Amino acid sequence: MFEHRGYVGVAHSEPDDRRFHGEVVGLRDVVHFSGASVDELEASFREAVDVYLAWCAEEGVAPEQPASDEQPHS
Repeated sequence: MFEHRGYVGVAHSEPDDRRFHGEVVGLRDVVHFSGASVDELEASFREAVDVYLAWCAEEGVAPEQPASDEQPHS
């Protein structure tokens, strides 16, 4: 599990192509990342989050906020 700017990514190994693949969780948008090593995977995750946020800014749309397990206080 990785965290960057409040976003969380999870990954799994894919033996067929000998890479790790992951997605940012808690979003309706699909933000994918991959890498051949853990270091490459983490760098890809950080880049994917930054690219997603830059795309949102460029398009003038608010980025989705990561889902939280916390419940609102009454």
